[in-house]
Amino acid sequence: MTDNIRSNLLLKRLARGIRAAHFLLPPGSRALLTRLLSPIQSIAIWLAEEMALSATAVTEVTLKDAQKLPLGSVLMFKFGTAPAMLIHHQDGRWVSLTAVCTHLGCTVQYEPQADASIAPATGASTTRTPAPM
Repeated sequence: MTDNIRSNLLLKRLARGIRAAHFLLPPGSRALLTRLLSPIQSIAIWLAEEMALSATAVTEVTLKDAQKLPLGSVLMFKFGTAPAMLIHHQDGRWVSLTAVCTHLGCTVQYEPQADASIAPATGASTTRTPAPM
């Protein structure tokens, strides 16, 4: 069993244990316990869900014939469920980055003439390519 799966199971057991403890106390103590432990239970559930997602997260993709991409062009592709782009700059550099605008979540477009990524919803652009994914 991997450490990630083991930790996920422990977090789920913690959340269940907090719920069970609630019913073992007299009614007057339940409200206090709920106020004290509810944030911990919420965090335990959230961490367990995040760990489950990260275990299945996409970490790499293979782009067939990407090496044939001409200078100054872009290849749009899916990275997991999000759009991404592979840019082959005029100077020969390769950059891969998310194509999701951080402002409104729209899909940005690459304009090779301006060497810029442009978000159509806001008109925002980056004249320097953002940090790689």
